[in-house]
Amino acid sequence: MLVTELKCGGIVIGCIFDHRIVDGYSADMFISSWADITRTGTPSMFPSLERSYLNPRYPPIYSSSIDNVFAPFLPPSKTVNDQNDDDGDHVLVNRIYYVEGDQIKRLQLLASENGCMRSKVEAFTSFLWKKFALSMEDSGKHNAVCNMAVPVNGRRRLSEGGGEEKEKPMASYFGNVLSMPYGSKKAQELKGMSLADVASEVHEFLQTATNKEHFLELIDWVADKRPQPLISKAFAGEEMSMMVSAGQRFHTMDEIDFGWGKVAFGSCHIPSERTDFFVMIMPGPVNDEDWLVYMHLPLKQINYIQEDAGDVLKPMNVDYLKL
Repeated sequence: MLVTELKCGGIVIGCIFDHRIVDGYSADMFISSWADITRTGTPSMFPSLERSYLNPRYPPIYSSSIDNVFAPFLPPSKTVNDQNDDDGDHVLVNRIYYVEGDQIKRLQLLASENGCMRSKVEAFTSFLWKKFALSMEDSGKHNAVCNMAVPVNGRRRLSEGGGEEKEKPMASYFGNVLSMPYGSKKAQELKGMSLADVASEVHEFLQTATNKEHFLELIDWVADKRPQPLISKAFAGEEMSMMVSAGQRFHTMDEIDFGWGKVAFGSCHIPSERTDFFVMIMPGPVNDEDWLVYMHLPLKQINYIQEDAGDVLKPMNVDYLKL
């Protein structure tokens, strides 16, 4: 944890979390509980460290479908930063944007053209997947594969059928309870697809991780592979891969208060040594309908998306934050 006091009287609080130990849901739970304690002395939710909730079955039961989600980790033979990069286009950079609620609703309507209502996260993920593919096309990588992964929280799924007795402990479980389904398409394929068609692809691969049995199988599979480290299969190869994590329901903006008033701005940050492409959706700091979007992407892709989608993704600034 790092606390920085600004000359204006404001305070910046930074926390480091290791994703091998906790997921974003747990990090949000920790920060929210910490804020509750500083203000009232009692957390609104007591984090649970009871690992028995994720005990594997005996004997383990899992299908080959889990092999399409995770894979044994092997050190990559190359990284983005290893490429010939005289102009710096492949250097990974961090950017923060805001997306207005009206734009999110517009994307959702476009993604739902086939008569199937898609969620806002599905619509926005589809939008970014297509833009990322177009940036690859712009670089001449027509036949290159572009993967899109979306983490899914398994807490609610694992508590299905258990009633309140199971729901509350799982809701407060502190650790990693994630699956990472993904889709894979060539850049040229995505270029020719409508947003609604891309959204159908996103919806389809997400469906593999929306039931209790998938997470039970995942628990068994992980236990069977120990102590071998694992990785999302989307990032196990040499393809261009991006992850969009949905944290728009986190408490960062609307509920967290350390006793000095509501948090004015909150986001995440990826260390420079991480070479995976990552996007995080957070609740808007000003308007409940807006989103904050953090991106950790190569400069070339960032520049393309910012130019091509400037009507949707607007750079964060003090005017928007009303500071």
